[in-house]
Amino acid sequence: MQNKMHIALVAGGTSGERQVSLNGAVAVEKALDPQKFLVRRYDPATDLARLAADAPEIDFAFILLHGRYGEDGTMQGFLELLGVPYQGSGVLGSAIAMDKHLTKELYRLNGLPVADWLIVGGGESVDGDELVDHFGLPVVIKPVHEGSSLGLTLARTREELLDGIDRALRHDSHVMVEKYIKGREFTVGVLGNSDLTALPVIEIVPGEGFAFFDYDAKYKPGATEEICPARINAELTALAQQYGVTAHRALRLRSYSRTDMILSSDGSLYLLETNTIPGMTATSLMPQAAAVHGLAFPQFLERLIDLGMEGRKKI
Repeated sequence: MQNKMHIALVAGGTSGERQVSLNGAVAVEKALDPQKFLVRRYDPATDLARLAADAPEIDFAFILLHGRYGEDGTMQGFLELLGVPYQGSGVLGSAIAMDKHLTKELYRLNGLPVADWLIVGGGESVDGDELVDHFGLPVVIKPVHEGSSLGLTLARTREELLDGIDRALRHDSHVMVEKYIKGREFTVGVLGNSDLTALPVIEIVPGEGFAFFDYDAKYKPGATEEICPARINAELTALAQQYGVTAHRALRLRSYSRTDMILSSDGSLYLLETNTIPGMTATSLMPQAAAVHGLAFPQFLERLIDLGMEGRKKI
């Protein structure tokens, strides 16, 4: 019988999305065929030395970390040094996509529509009246380097705006203040390296009590309705998919990504951000889209392993 591929499942870590990462690891380990794969779990919070020591025996690493120290290029760089292939984007693409400010700059340079924004650094004086005059209300405030809407505020008053900046600065040294666009939320998954495939578009409908797709709306069971394929016409579907592919290329990404968008009341699409390690349970957004595309969760994971091995042979 063919030897099993040794998979290092890297999950946990120290970011605010630790539990989400661990939940994904449980789902991935369950879905990987035990006849093909031998899975070992590593938590970067405690197991980096063990991961380094075991590297000669590891054929492939599956990174299931979200946020800092996992989705931002740091773990990717560590695995590069160890000579272990892994799924997803490399150091550069991961670092770029983790920086919301740089991401939006590259979106704009590549002709992708984005909402107006400003960056506020810690220690800078903030003129709330000036920001309200510039953006109007409500306004969105979020850390520049965080995921899963951690530290995000939808401010409806000047006082909430200032409080939101203070809250976001507890997560990061720089904060994005962004014009709020009211509309329907969508997300587009992209699969591939040089040859890219846009997956079916998903519409995200936060439940009652959620003004937007925040952390609780993302992860509280039953809090959000996810509709795939999205309830939009073929023309808008093609445009959203085109935007997802363009964003993937603009940010120098590999293997897979998921780009979030909002459709304003006037029918315009605006890009919000791109995720380089999307949620990875069978009911997460990108696996849902992959399933509609024809890839069941185990096959989707094996496709990611194949894409990760392309051009990244074990040293």
